[in-house]
Amino acid sequence: MPKGMKLKSDGFASNISDPDDQFTLETFCSERGIQYGHTGIPVQLDTFTEYGLAFQERMVPELENKMVASIERASEGYLLRLDDGEKIKTRNVVLAVGITHFEYVPESLAKLPADFLSHSARNREVEPFRGRDVVVIGGGSSATDWAALLSEAGAKVRLVARQAALKFHGKPTGKARSLWTRMQHPQTGLGPGWRSSFYANAPGAFFYLPESLRLQIVRRTLGPSGGWFVRDRVMNDVPLLLGNTAERAEVRDSKVHIHLRAQDGTERDIQADHIIAATGYKVDLERLTFLSADIRSTLRAVERTPVLSSTCESSVPGLYFVGVAAANSFGPVMRFAFGADFAARNVTRALVRSLSRAPVSVPVPGVLTTSK
Repeated sequence: MPKGMKLKSDGFASNISDPDDQFTLETFCSERGIQYGHTGIPVQLDTFTEYGLAFQERMVPELENKMVASIERASEGYLLRLDDGEKIKTRNVVLAVGITHFEYVPESLAKLPADFLSHSARNREVEPFRGRDVVVIGGGSSATDWAALLSEAGAKVRLVARQAALKFHGKPTGKARSLWTRMQHPQTGLGPGWRSSFYANAPGAFFYLPESLRLQIVRRTLGPSGGWFVRDRVMNDVPLLLGNTAERAEVRDSKVHIHLRAQDGTERDIQADHIIAATGYKVDLERLTFLSADIRSTLRAVERTPVLSSTCESSVPGLYFVGVAAANSFGPVMRFAFGADFAARNVTRALVRSLSRAPVSVPVPGVLTTSK
């Protein structure tokens, strides 16, 4: 996320999970004198980043931030090789890699040189684009936020999206909700409504739905949409090319030329200095190259995502997945910070049971974060 962005999730839905719910975002903001609201006050990226670091320092001070180069099977579990040469043996591994390995760029754009194309996740600053001609492709929060920030930074920006109309979250009214309204549309970490309440609060029950239904729900629920706070900045200030798909692109004369096809079949070409592909993420186990080929080939998968047990364990014993990689098993909530509480408690219970049955000494001095 670039500097200046705001979280789309409300304050109450942006907590990091701890066993006793002691260190919430509200608590952090109160301690630091930062303005906070359960709803109605967007969470600034800088605030959430500082909260995350403070959470780690307070709750997991022994954490070691190291890069995991590879994970292989060993006689009694797994062998982890770190990029500093250290080796660690362990019985269990929890992969909480988030979205970092799953950036999705449409095939029509994927072969462009890096000078002319970048995924939205690859950029942290808008200033390098000042004065440049930039096309943002996408219709979700990353696309709308990037378009607004680029426009405000002095870039010439256009937004291209397949959707005929952009969607934005509704702006909170600031008024108290009546009991009847709360009963009809309960507020949840994924938005209002009983369906959202089920997805947000009952991922363990979601797991027992038929697989085909789970996949359909995850595919269709909470699609691309921008935050309410960015709507006017985009709709009033950014030229929009809606209902258009980028069919192909090529570099000519130091410009990237993009061929668009509209929903009515009409075609047009536009050119720019750079494309930012705010085109989301797709889980694909083959992109987790730090896992050995043996492990990846053994993992049961559906739509390139791991098939998990009710405890988040994969078909390879002792290997657990949480976060977006677990969404097809436990529902849309796993794509959001709000799902961290269920994931942490669920996996912890499973690990405690596993270790109590076969106690072992695990030589891991802290918590390892697996990344590229």
